[in-house]
Amino acid sequence: MKLLLVEDNTTMQATLSRAFERRGIQVVTCDDGERALAVWRDTQPDAVLLDLSLPGKDGLEVLAQARGGGLKTPVIILTARGTVGDRILGLNTGADDYLPKPFDLDELEARVRALVRRAGDADAAPAAWCGMAVDRESGAVYHLGQPLELPPRELALLRAVLARPGHAIAKERLFELVFPGEPDVQPEAIEVVAYRLRKKIAHTGAQLVTLRGLGYLIKAQP
Repeated sequence: MKLLLVEDNTTMQATLSRAFERRGIQVVTCDDGERALAVWRDTQPDAVLLDLSLPGKDGLEVLAQARGGGLKTPVIILTARGTVGDRILGLNTGADDYLPKPFDLDELEARVRALVRRAGDADAAPAAWCGMAVDRESGAVYHLGQPLELPPRELALLRAVLARPGHAIAKERLFELVFPGEPDVQPEAIEVVAYRLRKKIAHTGAQLVTLRGLGYLIKAQP
């Protein structure tokens, strides 16, 4: 699991980073509201811990811009602003949870894992990644608001890798998703679909990478 911690208090940032990493959770940190959105998009975290009082740009503004830009990552607001009005404002802006400071670390970890679990159960692809987003109702993939014209098998492969950008997905699992219920198709056929898809998404800024012995992943072009 990867966690983005947006917190300008250096002591709090260091304490939370050490605590989560000891618990097997990777932590990316950012201490500035102006940079937070770019770091969020670049790292594609599984969850975001967002302080409200940030230099450069308020946490609520960061959250509003993230949601407006299609980022659906679960967000927990961590702040000393503990009034009911602040909580309502944060939740209405797009936060998934709200934990006032000071808080119990075990409770925070439990809330993070619960949010990530729910997001995984929903099987939602990260929206607007490299300009691409999956319409969950139709299954179509859009790039910068325009549908990508792809054959069904290439579309199925793209949806699968977009569900976890930057993470390897086993070739066997992709084969099941691209060729469901087709026992006569050879496993190597997934390589042909990947080859065709790689060329057709090159203009989006995304790159389909083959990992020998592991499978495939999608990442932003260098």
